[in-house]
Amino acid sequence: MRRRTRSLIGTIVMIAFVFVYAPLAMALADSRIAETPPLVQSVLYAVLGIAWIVPLMPLIRWMSRPDPEPTR
Repeated sequence: MRRRTRSLIGTIVMIAFVFVYAPLAMALADSRIAETPPLVQSVLYAVLGIAWIVPLMPLIRWMSRPDPEPTR
């Protein structure tokens, strides 16, 4: 598969993931985090803001792989 095709597929998957992750993170923040002290809130919001990267890293690595050399 060419890099351009992988990038298209990966972008669509990332957008779909964020559409699912963002409401879940907001619901968690609204229900649980709002009751914690401000310092804990800051740490938890930072973690939630960065946590989406962890499951998407393999996808990003897959998308950025170079194209295979053409066979002759």
